[in-house]
Amino acid sequence: MPVALHWDEPPARHAAGAPILVLAHGAGAGMDEPALDAIARGVAAAGVRVARFEFPYMAARRADGRRRPPDREPVLLDTWRAVVAQLGGSGASPPGPRDLAIGGKSMGGRMASRVADELGVRALVCLGYPFHPPGAPERLRTAHLATLRTPTLIVQGTRDRVGTREEVAGYALSPAIEIAWIEDGDHGFAPRRGSGRTRARNLAEVAARVAAFVLRR
Repeated sequence: MPVALHWDEPPARHAAGAPILVLAHGAGAGMDEPALDAIARGVAAAGVRVARFEFPYMAARRADGRRRPPDREPVLLDTWRAVVAQLGGSGASPPGPRDLAIGGKSMGGRMASRVADELGVRALVCLGYPFHPPGAPERLRTAHLATLRTPTLIVQGTRDRVGTREEVAGYALSPAIEIAWIEDGDHGFAPRRGSGRTRARNLAEVAARVAAFVLRR
């Protein structure tokens, strides 16, 4: 069965030849989570076609309202493979994998990073990459990032507790990875009161960074 996709389309003046960015959600909220929704809409407004989807456990939650833990990793990875194949990444007529950028929020982006090289996509975008579980900085999720070949943008809040600026500076990361830091942002890019910044401003900055990255690939 095809994976259901929600599309955010660019303005008509940008529609012809617009690249596609496919985004998955984080572990605890679906594709319409406010931060992901704002980022997807902002990226689309800048000239990128954005497709969002949900992993099976979240799609089931949407259907019956019952909370479930995330699917096991093989299911998450196979869902990414299915979405890319559905969009032409299996060698079918265009678009093909080289026309697709993939990524997502937190867990969704981490799973995309596991299959990006395998699928041969044009780019990878990770929004708040979970470099380690909360409170467990010794349990790194970075081994595959050292050899990643796909051009990658990681957008990270400077206060993200699963990957601070100081921690990330010590990781061995592939030269294919660039990191954009969002000032005073937490894991959802929200700043503290009194920081002089707003959540809306931070999310707009995330969207602008992502759109510029995808458009120049």
